[in-house]
Amino acid sequence: MAARLLVFSRTTGYRHASIPAGVAALAALGRALGLEVEAAEDPAALRADRLADCAAVVFLSTSGTVLDGTARRALAAHVRGGGGFAGVHAAATAEPDWPFYADLLGARFTRHPEPQPALLRVEDRTHPATAHLGCTWARTDEWYDFDRDPRPGSHVLLSVDERTYRGGGMGADHPLAWYREVGRGRVFYTALGHEPEHYADPDFRAHLLGGLRHAVGAAEGPA
Repeated sequence: MAARLLVFSRTTGYRHASIPAGVAALAALGRALGLEVEAAEDPAALRADRLADCAAVVFLSTSGTVLDGTARRALAAHVRGGGGFAGVHAAATAEPDWPFYADLLGARFTRHPEPQPALLRVEDRTHPATAHLGCTWARTDEWYDFDRDPRPGSHVLLSVDERTYRGGGMGADHPLAWYREVGRGRVFYTALGHEPEHYADPDFRAHLLGGLRHAVGAAEGPA
């Protein structure tokens, strides 16, 4: 397994106040997996030579256009060639004019109501990102709507019950965390993680750790 984790958190749109807490949490979780962790906001961090020893790239609440053409090509080659990718929360708002990125994540963010409590359904209790949870998970967060259902080509881990909060726009089937394969690469995405305090929550940290394990190939999700 490659020895490095890149946590990328550049924003050119809305910037979440939770980014510093998220960087610190992901750095600790990456080190727990035995990885060297680099945090960056410069697209130059995503160059083919710098990704050569990278187990996975994490986009942490990135927003707007955050990559130049060279970085886009390097990231696509990294994933297609077998590297890992994880997107956290607003990562689904990044790179709005790059079709590959929409295919990478499986869906793009469209809107959300105000943060509020809701009930998540745990659809897979064997995957490392959700094995620590019960059948449901009560949380307060921003509940993202997406431009498409990511289920085709994705394995959904968590979905939110729109009957338990106000303003949902996707109906009875509303995925919020999933994994997928792109080329030979492993991709994990979770829409959770709006508030700084989420990154100190043991259940959320375990969710992120399991997602990282999947992305870097330290644990394989069920087929």
